[in-house]
Formats: sequence, C-alpha cells, structure tokens
Amino acid sequence: MRIGVITFPGSLDDRDALRAIRIAGAEPVSLWHGEHDLQGVDALVLPGGFSYGDYLRAGAIASHAPIMAEVIDAANKGMPVLGICNGFQMLAEARLVPGAHTRNDVQHFVRRDQHLSVVNNTTAWTTKFGENEEIIIPLKNADGRFIADADTIKRIEDNGQVTFRYVGLNPNGSADDIAGVSNERGNVVGLMPHPEHAVEPGFGPDTATHMRSGLDGLRFFTSVIERVLA
Repeated sequence: MRIGVITFPGSLDDRDALRAIRIAGAEPVSLWHGEHDLQGVDALVLPGGFSYGDYLRAGAIASHAPIMAEVIDAANKGMPVLGICNGFQMLAEARLVPGAHTRNDVQHFVRRDQHLSVVNNTTAWTTKFGENEEIIIPLKNADGRFIADADTIKRIEDNGQVTFRYVGLNPNGSADDIAGVSNERGNVVGLMPHPEHAVEPGFGPDTATHMRSGLDGLRFFTSVIERVLA
C-alpha cells in the first residue's frame, strides 16, 4: 500500500504526513507539485502549510499546480484523497469538496488541541472511528473558517458530507461548527485539524490519561489502509 504526499512551495507538514503514513504501516511516497506523475500510489495526502504563501486565497494557487490535474482525475475515479488544513483549502478551491475558507473570525492564528466529533465514520479516512466518537486532534490555522451558502450547508448536512464537527469551542467561526467535509462519494475528505500530529506517544495532544499521549490521528491513516486493501 503506497500513499503519496504532495509537497508544494510553502508546505510545512509534508514530512510529518510521510512519517504518519510509515507509522500506520503503509509506504510513504513523496510527490512534487510541478510534476504530472502520481507514481502509482493508492491514496493521496495534501498536507498543511502555506502553499505559495497563501497568496490570493489560501490554497488557491496550489489548486492549479500541475499535479492537481492528476489529483482531480484520480479523486473523480475514486482514489482516497485527504486534505489537511492548507490541503483542505486546496480541495475546496479545486471543487473536490464543497465550501470555502476565509480568515478566522477571531482575526488571528489559532493553535490548540481541538476536540472533534466524528459525524461520518463511513468515509475512506474515518472507518476506524465510532459514529459520534469524540477525538482530540491538534489544530493550527489562520484561514480556517469554513463557509458556504445556506443551500450548500443544508445539502452537505442532509447528504452526510459533514465528517467532523468542533466540540466545546469553535476556534475559527466555521459554519455549523464544521471542521471537516467529504465529497458525496466519501473518498475525498478535507479537515482543518492535523491528524499527522497525533500518531506517536510523547508527541500527540494531551489526554485525560497522560500528557502528549493522544494517538487519534493514527486512525485516519489506518482507516484508508484498511479500505484500500479490503
């Protein structure tokens, strides 16, 4: 099982994503934004960061990078794709998931261990979670506010495309406390928090049991491995 991680100019969390994939038991594959070759991977991760300096809008320029033609084609054919933070913004800009992102309503960068509710555990990236399970995933963003018009919000709520919702605190003013969404097929998921930062003991978020013991992010990657190998 090979999972590709695409590096864009300004990517910050690509190495973390590659490490998370290796820890989960798959082979990580580094991909470059300027190429047109997915190197035969079985799934893809668009990592967090500030691609192209978030010029124009976060994720806007990256959504038109050369490799995105292959990403869009693969996603439309059913390949699992996960967009994390800046990657979520890219997916929205490329119209692979609904909605858009704008500046946090608090008007500054937010960094915290974020409680989430798993709203949809049937996507390619969420099968290892229980429905409505509460998990803790690190979050860090400045343009993380998920927005959409009222009709789109109703449609994605009715279709079960909301995958994660903020619990306890909405850190950026996202509509309906939405932290992550999927496409209708469920193979493409975007979320604002960073699961790749919650895969190793001693480096994850704090839990009620021990400091830095949170491993909830690992199940994103084991979920897709199980789905692809099934």
